[in-house]
Amino acid sequence: MIVHHLGEQNSLLNQFISEIRDIEIQKDAMRFRRNIERIGEVLSYELSKTLKYSKETVTTPLGSTEIPLAKDRLVLCSVLRAGLPLHQGMLNYFDRAENAFISAYRHHPDDEDAFEVIVKYFAAPSLDGKTLVLSDPMLATGKTLENVLNALKEHGVPEQIHIVSVIGSTNGIEHIKKVFPKSTHLWIAAIDQELTAKGYIIPGLGDAGDLAFGVKL
Repeated sequence: MIVHHLGEQNSLLNQFISEIRDIEIQKDAMRFRRNIERIGEVLSYELSKTLKYSKETVTTPLGSTEIPLAKDRLVLCSVLRAGLPLHQGMLNYFDRAENAFISAYRHHPDDEDAFEVIVKYFAAPSLDGKTLVLSDPMLATGKTLENVLNALKEHGVPEQIHIVSVIGSTNGIEHIKKVFPKSTHLWIAAIDQELTAKGYIIPGLGDAGDLAFGVKL
């Protein structure tokens, strides 16, 4: 797996990361969603540099010119519900992409530390020969992305896979390296070193879904 840790570079991306982590600023749900969306835009722009391009002739009112345009057939697939703002950020840039959505959540029997990831809803086009972009804002243990990958197998074999995430743990990244193809690219804004016993990232930012859309039952 090729890991692109963009938070290591000095850029405005780090301002967005600092705001989604800040316990005071994240009380503003609209700003939290917008910052996740903006991070999705930055990661999408960097990802776009690795796509396949060919020159196309564009006619202007005064003449014509050749411009290199991306040729990959993209499918953006996001994990509900936390992935929705990140998905919107990617869709702002990859506006011609097809879209897929999958519901995956952690089930903690008897509120114990051990959990399983359950996939209940999935809607996607054919993935055969296309470029699949999987987005999940919090890459904690990597089990969610592993289950999503298994669910996607019924919809075809993509030519290339990219993963887009906001914050990940080193353990989670090492886990997905084992289950995804070696040619997979991971585009991530920040990497943290620790996980709690229940698999939450430290320092992380809390529950991205709750911060974006409100606390669930």
